[in-house]
Amino acid sequence: MNQPDVSELAKADIGIVAALSMELAPFLSRCIRVNSYREEDLVFRGGRYDDIRVAVVECGTGFARARRATQALVQTHAPRWLMSCGFSGALIPSMRVGHIVMANSVVDQHGQQLEIPLQATGAPERGLHVGRLLTADQIIRLVSDKQLLAARHNAIAVDMESLAVAQVAQELHIRFMAVRAISDDLSEDLPPEILSILAGSGATRIGAALTSLVKRPSSYKDMLHLRENARQAADSLATFLDGVVHQLHEAG
Repeated sequence: MNQPDVSELAKADIGIVAALSMELAPFLSRCIRVNSYREEDLVFRGGRYDDIRVAVVECGTGFARARRATQALVQTHAPRWLMSCGFSGALIPSMRVGHIVMANSVVDQHGQQLEIPLQATGAPERGLHVGRLLTADQIIRLVSDKQLLAARHNAIAVDMESLAVAQVAQELHIRFMAVRAISDDLSEDLPPEILSILAGSGATRIGAALTSLVKRPSSYKDMLHLRENARQAADSLATFLDGVVHQLHEAG
């Protein structure tokens, strides 16, 4: 299966798939001439990072959405590199919020697995981890569940999209990399409201958040804590991508 013909103006050097706008907002703020458009429920943003053409698609959470978004990104912008970027949950105790994960393999809960030819070495003492990334079927909220998944799949972190992006990249012979920032570690469970808030989009998310406040007023503090963790993770991801994007462009 070959990439489609795309006009030179629409082509991107690097295509990035993310579930949520907040994950790449700090990174995109460093780009210039950023434009955005929608195709159904997908949001596309593109700009220049120095002289590097970057295209980003925001797809929402989950494997199916990520796969469809990746296919649409390739169809429209024909990137030379595909990246799965965003937040992930820690599966090992040494990880903290804001730490970076680079995947050398991606696996799901059903036995599918892809190896990634990554020439990188982790530096856990500096917050950089290299290892297997698990793509889960749903948000993993409880620390106990994370520990079970870590043992079962020999993975160091979990998200919901990376394997889908990796599979499309493999099918289309596009180079791939997964870079994730830890937004929740093993120090505490995520609040139950996270399931309904991240399941929706736009007004649905706002409605879910308001409903949680009515049902459990103390969830307000939990939401503020989650927001601060997300901000820290997104800033860390943007800083790390600064070097990665340049390296990938030079390698390309």
